[in-house]
Amino acid sequence: MSDAVTRSRIGSMTYLAPSMALVAADAVDAVDNAINECIAQHQVSIVLDLGKVALLSGRALEMMTRAANRLGSLGGWLKLAYPSPLLLDILNVTGVSDKVALYDAPQAPSKAPRGAGQPKLGDILVERGVVTAAQVAEAARLQEQTGKRMGLIMVEKKWLTEAALFQALAEQLDLPFVSLRAGLYDPVAVSLLERDVAKRLNVIPLFVVENTLTLATGEPQAVHSIDEIRARTGCRIRVAMAPPADINRVRDDAYGGTMPDFIHSEANDLELVDSQIPDDYTQIDQMAGASPVINMVNAVIQRAIHDNASDIHIEISRNKSRIRLRIDGILYEVMSPRVELHPAIVSRLKVMAHLDIAERRLPQDGRIQVMTQGRTVDLRFSSLPGIYGEKVVLRVLDKNQSILDVDKLGMERGTVETFKRLLGRSHGLILVTGPTGSGKTTSLYAAINYLKSIEKNIVTIEDPVEYQLDIINQNQVNDAIGLTFPKILKHVLRQDPDIIMVGEIRDRQTAEIAVQAALTGHLVLTTLHTNDTLGAVARLVEMGVEPYLLSSALIGVMAQRLVRRICPACKTGYLVPPGAALAYGWKGEGNLKLQKGRGCPSCYDSGYKGRLGIYELLEVGSDLQRMIVANASKDALVQHVAGKGHRDLYADGMERAFGGDTTPEEIARVVHSL
Repeated sequence: MSDAVTRSRIGSMTYLAPSMALVAADAVDAVDNAINECIAQHQVSIVLDLGKVALLSGRALEMMTRAANRLGSLGGWLKLAYPSPLLLDILNVTGVSDKVALYDAPQAPSKAPRGAGQPKLGDILVERGVVTAAQVAEAARLQEQTGKRMGLIMVEKKWLTEAALFQALAEQLDLPFVSLRAGLYDPVAVSLLERDVAKRLNVIPLFVVENTLTLATGEPQAVHSIDEIRARTGCRIRVAMAPPADINRVRDDAYGGTMPDFIHSEANDLELVDSQIPDDYTQIDQMAGASPVINMVNAVIQRAIHDNASDIHIEISRNKSRIRLRIDGILYEVMSPRVELHPAIVSRLKVMAHLDIAERRLPQDGRIQVMTQGRTVDLRFSSLPGIYGEKVVLRVLDKNQSILDVDKLGMERGTVETFKRLLGRSHGLILVTGPTGSGKTTSLYAAINYLKSIEKNIVTIEDPVEYQLDIINQNQVNDAIGLTFPKILKHVLRQDPDIIMVGEIRDRQTAEIAVQAALTGHLVLTTLHTNDTLGAVARLVEMGVEPYLLSSALIGVMAQRLVRRICPACKTGYLVPPGAALAYGWKGEGNLKLQKGRGCPSCYDSGYKGRLGIYELLEVGSDLQRMIVANASKDALVQHVAGKGHRDLYADGMERAFGGDTTPEEIARVVHSL
């Protein structure tokens, strides 16, 4: 875990950069140990870079406060750099920002001195420009007539929002205002107050720092409530102002059993497409009112499609059920249904996938097709029994979001031209390599879409068929009845194919048949699980393919990865230190300026939104063919292609980072080259 905290020196300062959320005990301890090591080496001016830290716990905040105090007593300091908006809200609402300074933070404007007494709410609202003086006067008149509070009158008349009202109230009472959302509470703090008490008092515990509990409430002057919470928790209370509606929403999420807002939105915009009778749609909106489970399942699928998620995870543990979405390769928790709802959710999905709802002991696989937002989307269902119940994963296969155009895969122009030239060959073997989830199947589909023609017989062998394409003969592997890759491939060769796509080479038999097909006048496209282009050659030889056959059949290998794009909504530029620019391989003139995302609600505070591909394409020429026949080592092959100016994955990725599309840290995460 200590490797997850990067340490460097910049002048007299020590720079510590953790690369993980500071929530787990070992992550917090790793940073604490790094600070202690710095102190032991008399390095007492420390910058803690929070740029890659997604979340903070109360324990992490305590660690920072203690470290700042200790360094201050030694004549040094601790400063926090690059916190995301979420982390900045945490630091401000807990008061840690008053104890630990921010690095390079603009000086806060000094508050205007207050006159005697508390400022009037109406004056604050007018000063903020959210209402006019005439509206305040009218609200005051109605307050005298009805006895209602002036602020609530203005909200009811829609002169201002509830959030604007409570921001003004926070200023009036000199309290911090907090915009509640996921990540702005610590489960440790939440557990200090029973759910029914929090609901009755309409509060939510946020963080405990040095025995001070920060509490979000809409009634900060309710002394009896504050006293009760103090007595129940044994903590000092720090009050933060938040709108009651936000407290209700986030409290349900914090304590579990939440039904987020998106559950109730556009519930009618989802149809289940019956795979047996394509023209017969089951209108789910007719059943939505009859069952909240159906409504919830529909809404989760809609949310996944709307957010461009690749997978939906529905899982259960001892006392919590959760639903997570994989967006841009990272899992985000979107809701926590009540534990007792989990079996009903799984059963509903099995009904949609035409599976046996009574079978809960064995894994099941199926397919769901839905129509929503005006388009048809396929969902691949997979269930796996666990010790607390079944876990279900739905792979979202949205043809509308898939890239079936070679020119739009994101390759560099020279790479696209080379790839098209290889696809134009009449025979040969083209391999696409990379780990699971690197976009290999999408690249193959784009290649097939580029090649498809009424004049060609194109046959695919897939497990499973992910996207259905016109004028392509697609076949699905079925191991249960012995319909394996090698068996289908043997029969496909008797079907007069021009082009064959094999979903994946998994064994020696498939590899040998694919190579023989490439040698006998067919263009064969397939995938292999290796890390780079040259690794594919070694893997096929290890599988038992004779080098002299492989050298004649193989015409090209493409390795690829998917990296996250910088979020356009919060993109910001920064200058890279000369040493780091040199390490990145920058060869341009002047200072290197790169882009990164600060984090915002649009990107789940990650700084990234969307993904792009990075590619390494190797065309097998006569020199490489001779080396493959001679069974040359991988090191010799690497040395040979490097001498020819071959562009590897890391080089292609860093070009994207230099162009402002992604970050060097993301390339390092995916390619492991920094």
